[in-house]
Amino acid sequence: MVPKAPIPKLNDESHQYGLDTFNVGDSWRLFKIMSEFVDGFDTLSALPHPAVSFFGSARTKPDHPCYELTVDIAHKLALAGYPILTGGGPGIMEAANRGASEANGISIGLNITLPFEQEPNKFTNLPLDFKYFFVRKVMFIKYAMAFICMPGGFGTLDELFESLTLIQTHRIKPFPVIMVCNDFWGGLVEWIKEELLTRSDNIKKEDLFLFNVLDDPDEVVHYIKRTVIL
Repeated sequence: MVPKAPIPKLNDESHQYGLDTFNVGDSWRLFKIMSEFVDGFDTLSALPHPAVSFFGSARTKPDHPCYELTVDIAHKLALAGYPILTGGGPGIMEAANRGASEANGISIGLNITLPFEQEPNKFTNLPLDFKYFFVRKVMFIKYAMAFICMPGGFGTLDELFESLTLIQTHRIKPFPVIMVCNDFWGGLVEWIKEELLTRSDNIKKEDLFLFNVLDDPDEVVHYIKRTVIL
C-alpha cells in the first residue's frame, strides 16, 4: 500500500521556499518574465548550432559511474561540435558541463534560483540565471537538437515526459530523446509498455519510437551524429 502524504500546512513563510506570493502587483511580474525570455533568446540565439541538452540528478556525486559516463558523453559530443546545455547546477549537470569544458566546447548552464541543492557549477562558459522554471524549460526545448536523460528524480522525469508530450502532439519537431542507463530506465519503459500501451491503450505503439534507451557512450554519440547533422 502506498503511504499517504501528510497534508501541507499553509503559512506566510513562502519566501523561505522561493515561492511567488500573489498580490496586486502580480501584473508587474510579467515584466520580469519577459526580461528572462529576452535575455535567454538574445544569448542562445547566437549559438552556432542548436545544443544537446542533458538532464539528470543534481545529487549525483563525482565518483558515481553515471557522473563519469555523463562527462564522457558530453566530452565526445563537444569535440564533435555540439554545444552542451544543462541546468547549470551540480551532479549530472556539472558532469555534462565539465565534459564540454574539458573539450573546449560551448558549455551552457541555465541555472535556476532554488532554496536548496542548486548552486551554479564552475564548468559553464555561457551561464544564464532564471527564476521561473517555465521560462527555463522553453530555452531547453527551443535551443536543443537532442535530449539526453541520465538517471534523476522528479525534475528529470518532468523534462523527459514534457519533451515526449510535445513531440507526440506535434507541438515541436521530433528530435532524439535518449534515456541513458537501461538499469535505471528499464523498469519505467516496461511500465509504459504494459500499463500505457497494452492494458489501458493510452498511447499508440508508434509512441514507443519517440525515445531510445542506450548504455554505451559511443552509441549515444553515434546516434546523435547520425540523426542530427551539423
